[in-house]
Amino acid sequence: MAPSYHTRSNSLPSRPHPIHSELDQHVSSFRASQATSTSSSSISHEINGLQDLHDCVDKLLQSASIQQALAQHEQKKWVDELLNGSLRLLDICGIAKDSLVQTKEAVQGLQSIFRRRRCDDIELTSEVKKYLTSRKAVKKSIQKTLKNLNQRSSTIGVEHETSIMLREVEAVTFNVIESLLSLISGPRAPSKLSSWSVVSKLMQPKEVACKETYINEFEKVDAELSSIIAYKTSKSNSTHNQLKELESNIQELEEGVDSLYRRLIKTRVSLLNILNN
Repeated sequence: MAPSYHTRSNSLPSRPHPIHSELDQHVSSFRASQATSTSSSSISHEINGLQDLHDCVDKLLQSASIQQALAQHEQKKWVDELLNGSLRLLDICGIAKDSLVQTKEAVQGLQSIFRRRRCDDIELTSEVKKYLTSRKAVKKSIQKTLKNLNQRSSTIGVEHETSIMLREVEAVTFNVIESLLSLISGPRAPSKLSSWSVVSKLMQPKEVACKETYINEFEKVDAELSSIIAYKTSKSNSTHNQLKELESNIQELEEGVDSLYRRLIKTRVSLLNILNN
């Protein structure tokens, strides 16, 4: 995302609100942990952390002194920018939710095949192809979204400390959701060879595979199912277990994103109230 340039307003009280330090601690914690967010469990943990962060934001925006400061004429343009940012957050959060739901439904469809005692290879191959087609559509949508995330304009001006802090919150929230989208879609695939490279990594000896880049839960299932098509193998307990694990991980992520989405709406309503006062 493009950087924003700002200076603090001299016309407003410089004394920080008590919740600022709490928000700052949350933001600093996110900055330190995001480099290691590669699995669904770590990103789920960060999404839960975002819920606490946005609860802090809500407490801040309910403060009468903060509302009065942000409602001043010279600060309304920043509140307007924060509103635009909140809308972008809701958009990409919605895309993440839809991607998780679509992938979970595809996983559940496959699991029904694996639970059947009688299922021929033709039926299995057909369902696997449906799953991979669904995943391809999800990845395409996410990669388009990730590309558009970087198309944000810079701003220059005098900004109140609270709006600076809220823009920091916006930035870390974007980063976490971006990590979630990257987790769901996996690495960008410029050619058909990419999917097979993941399969080959999974088939390497352990001592070699451990040196490779981490392969997340979504990629593992994609690779396992791609191998069924490529090598015309039958269903196995290993694949079924991977599907169950993936469904469980998706469910946890989906619940976290739903909860975050509700908090983002609450923040947007508070900002709208400040702007309209």
